[in-house]
Amino acid sequence: MENEKIVQLKQRLEEVRPDLVDHSLYHSLVDLEQLRRFTEYHVFAVWDFMSLLKSLQQKLTCTTTPWIPVGSANTRYLINEIVLGEESDVDEAGIRTSHFELYLKAMEQMGADTTAITQLLTYIHNGVPVQQALQQLQLPRAICDFVGYTFEVIEKAPVHVQAAVFTFGREDLIPDMFMGLVKDLSVQYPAQLAVFKYYLERHIEVDGDHHSHLAMEMVSEQCGQDALKWEQAAEAALTSLKYRKRLWDAVYATVV
Repeated sequence: MENEKIVQLKQRLEEVRPDLVDHSLYHSLVDLEQLRRFTEYHVFAVWDFMSLLKSLQQKLTCTTTPWIPVGSANTRYLINEIVLGEESDVDEAGIRTSHFELYLKAMEQMGADTTAITQLLTYIHNGVPVQQALQQLQLPRAICDFVGYTFEVIEKAPVHVQAAVFTFGREDLIPDMFMGLVKDLSVQYPAQLAVFKYYLERHIEVDGDHHSHLAMEMVSEQCGQDALKWEQAAEAALTSLKYRKRLWDAVYATVV
C-alpha cells in the first residue's frame, strides 16, 4: 500500500504534471528536424539528471574510505543500481556506455547539433563552475533556468529535497505517446533514428516501475514523520516540474 504522505505529495503535483504529460510539444514533433530541436534542449536534462543522481549517491551511500554503512540498504541499492545503469549500460551493439553518451550518439546519428552540450562539458572539465559555463554559452533562458535550478538543489538543498526532485521531477515525464511517435518516425528515418529509439526503449526497460517504487521509498525514508520535510519536498518537486514545463514551452516555441 502506498504511503499516505506520498499520495498527498503526488496530489500536490497534479496542478502541473498533467500540463507536462499532455504538453502540445509531443504532438508537434512530426518530422526529423523537429525531433532534432527537441534533443538539443532535452540533452541538458539528460545530463544534469546524472549530477543529481551522483549527489544522492554521495549523501546516501558511503563513497569514502574507510567504509562505513550509511542509511538503509534499500536506499543504497536504489542509488547504486541506478548509477550502474546510467553510467555503464550497453548501447545497441552491446558496448558499455552511459545513457548520456548514448543520447549524444543518438543526436549525432540524427544530425542534431551537439556543440552546446559538448562545450559545456569542456568548460566543466577545465574547472569552470556550471552557472558560469551556462552564461558563457549564452544558452536559451529556459535551459539555463532548468539546469540552474537542478544545481541550486544539488549545492544548497538538504537530501530529502534532492530525493524529491529526483523522484518526481525527472524522466518519467515522457509519455507513451512520445514513444509511439518516435517509433513511427523511425520507420521513415531508420538510419537516423535507430539509436534514439533504442535509447528510449532501454531507458524505460532499465528504469521501469521497480526504480520508481524504490525512489518513493527513499523519499519516505528521508522525510519520515517530519511535516516540514514533506512540505519542503513537495514544494521543490513542484518547482522542478514548473521549470520542466518552461523548458518544454521553449522547445515548443522553436518547432511550431
